[in-house]
Amino acid sequence: MHKLAILTTDDLEEFFVYDHLAYEPLEKMGWSVEEVSWRDQSVDWNWYDVVVIRSTWDYQAEPEAFLRVLEQIEASSAALENSLALVQWNISKDYLKQLESKGVPIVPTIWCDTYDYNQIVTAFEELNCDEIVLKPWVSANADHTYRLALSDVKDQAEGITSVFSKRQYMIQPFLPSVIQEGEYSLFYFGGKYSHCIIKIPKQQDFRVQEEHGGQIRSVSADPELLRASEIALAALPEKPLYARIDLIKYQAEYVVMEIELIEPSLYFNMDPESAQRFANAFVDKYGHD
Repeated sequence: MHKLAILTTDDLEEFFVYDHLAYEPLEKMGWSVEEVSWRDQSVDWNWYDVVVIRSTWDYQAEPEAFLRVLEQIEASSAALENSLALVQWNISKDYLKQLESKGVPIVPTIWCDTYDYNQIVTAFEELNCDEIVLKPWVSANADHTYRLALSDVKDQAEGITSVFSKRQYMIQPFLPSVIQEGEYSLFYFGGKYSHCIIKIPKQQDFRVQEEHGGQIRSVSADPELLRASEIALAALPEKPLYARIDLIKYQAEYVVMEIELIEPSLYFNMDPESAQRFANAFVDKYGHD
C-alpha cells in the first residue's frame, strides 16, 4: 500500500478533530494512513509517499519552526499537501491584500506593520464603526483576537500594547452579521465544491470556532454564496488539494473573511459524503492500487 502521513501535533485533547473519518475511504483505495506530529524530529519523511497537513493547530506559536519542518518534507521524496508555496502564501493574513487587488471582496482592513496605538484609536472613525476586531497577521484558533469598543481600547491599552507591540496586526470593523447570521465556510477538494456550513458564536461571544462554543450546522450554499467563494478560489496562486473559504455578509454582499489552506478543520462530520469526496480528490491526484 502507499503511505500517507497525516500531519498533526502532540496534543489535541482540547480540540474537535474529524480527519479520522477520511481514513477508511483512503485505506479502501490503497493508502495506509498514519498520524504524525509535526513536532516529532525523529521522522524520516522519505518513508511516506505523501504528507497532508491537517491538525497542526499549535503552529502559530512557532511559525518559523513549523515552516522548517515543511521545508524538510518538501526536500524529501514525499509530496506535501497543501504545497509549501501555498502555505508560505497563506500563513500571513496579508494574502488578503493580494486577493483584494485581484477583485475579490474582503472585509475592510487596516494593515499595521508596526504598533501604533493612535492608529487603533482612529480606526473607529476610519472604518465608520462602533467596534473593531484586532488580530495578528499570523494566528489560528482566534488566538490574540480582540473585539473592542473605543472605551475598551483605552481601558486595555497596556494589555493591547503587550500583545501587539512586536506583531504585525490588522484592524477590521466588527460585523454584527457574524452574530445575526453567522460565518459561512465552503469546502473544496481538488477544486471541486464539497459542502457548506454556517458557524454562529455562542451568546456574548464573537468567535465562531467550536473550541470557543460556536454552534455549527450544515447548510446549502445559495448561488450568490457559491459565486463569491469560487471567485476567491480562482484567485489563488495554485489549485490546492483542500481549501476552506470563509465568508460573511457585509453591506448585503458576501465578502471573504479568510481562506484556509494550511490546517482548516474540514468538518467531515457535517456531511456524510464529504470524507469520501476528499479521498476521491486525493486519489485523483496521487493514484491508488
